[in-house]
Amino acid sequence: MKLTINADNYENLLNFQEILKKDSTTIINEALERYFIEEQKKLLEKSIADENAMTNLSYDEFWGDMEL
Repeated sequence: MKLTINADNYENLLNFQEILKKDSTTIINEALERYFIEEQKKLLEKSIADENAMTNLSYDEFWGDMEL
């Protein structure tokens, strides 16, 4: 696998290595773990919203054809 990091991220990586006293692999893995957790959360929220949009009927839609 080949990864390319832009100049700003590379500079930040070097700075945070010094500040946090962590190696670059640890910082990248921690960042990716947080990224994946956030993306999974977004996907779950979108899935729930999509499901609700398909199953929620307005009052008129639900009762529209009912005769009392």
